[in-house]
Amino acid sequence: MKKIEAVIKPFKLDEVREALSEVGITGLTVSEVKGFGRQKGHTELYRGAEYVVDFLPKIKVEVVVADAMVDQTIEAIVKAARTGKIGDGKIFVTSVEQVVRIRTGETDEQAV
Repeated sequence: MKKIEAVIKPFKLDEVREALSEVGITGLTVSEVKGFGRQKGHTELYRGAEYVVDFLPKIKVEVVVADAMVDQTIEAIVKAARTGKIGDGKIFVTSVEQVVRIRTGETDEQAV
């Protein structure tokens, strides 16, 4: 099993959720996060004063999938989240050793 974490632009969340649903992903976790990459923040004007916004708002989507679903899941996220502009985000894939569903005690593939 693999855990796929995607950091995306906030306004792309609904599109990504729908794309994941279409490929059969039934559960995901979403977090509001802040960060920066090549964008390195930006300056804004507020009441006549200019200030620097170092960390930009992003959304982190996390899903755990069977190994056979990894490429399909990544492809769905990329297609839905891509705008073609800097700051589209990143996808991280890590191995998951064990999963346990608390309510039923199911483990691994059955718990996902």
